[in-house]
Amino acid sequence: MKVRDWVLGSLLVFSTAVHASEGSTGQEQEAPPIAAISLSQLAMKADLVAVAQVKDTDYVYARSFPNEGSAFLKVLIAYKLNNPIEEIIEVYEKGLHPGECYFENPTVFEEGRRYLVFFRLDPEDPETYRGLTEGCALEIFVTEDNRYALKYPPDGIDLTDPLAEMVRPYAFHDNYAVLEEDTLSPPERDELLAKGFIVPHGDGYKYTHGVDLTAARNLISAEALKPRRKW
Repeated sequence: MKVRDWVLGSLLVFSTAVHASEGSTGQEQEAPPIAAISLSQLAMKADLVAVAQVKDTDYVYARSFPNEGSAFLKVLIAYKLNNPIEEIIEVYEKGLHPGECYFENPTVFEEGRRYLVFFRLDPEDPETYRGLTEGCALEIFVTEDNRYALKYPPDGIDLTDPLAEMVRPYAFHDNYAVLEEDTLSPPERDELLAKGFIVPHGDGYKYTHGVDLTAARNLISAEALKPRRKW
């Protein structure tokens, strides 16, 4: 993803927008839309399902956006494994495309963002991981009582799960729950404000709702979390 100044969340959304804005020469066709998917379907496709935290990135940049390279994440909680667990895993990405899997690099003064991640083993290098076509990460915030909750509304993956029925208000003890003023487009900001999902906070806004991570995890079937291979 980007440095702190670019702001926010997940380049999973931002770079997709950039890819679209760059457009084509008129000879290329737009990629077909990615169908919505459930958490269980994501887990079934993945080789690693986990809660992970970004520690560092090593990207090649074009027009201020990453377009190739690796991110290094620390696995905090593992739900599904197809490789022996490692404390730090490498996630490689290349190109700008829907569902891409770039992450924001934390500065030396801050912790990295936390995510519920869905990665597949890289067929060209089984020691590294790649994202899924549908997306790879849902951001997690830390609550005031030190629990994990998925950010709501989520971005980066179009989900079919009934998360809207599971949303509850939270006081987040997480710097990433705070948005800078220019982070959101005016229509998006106004919609989130109207629904009460963000509130004014300092010079920006703050998220107010989430989905308990344990409740979200329970939407994933046991079958989807079975490893496909042994080591």
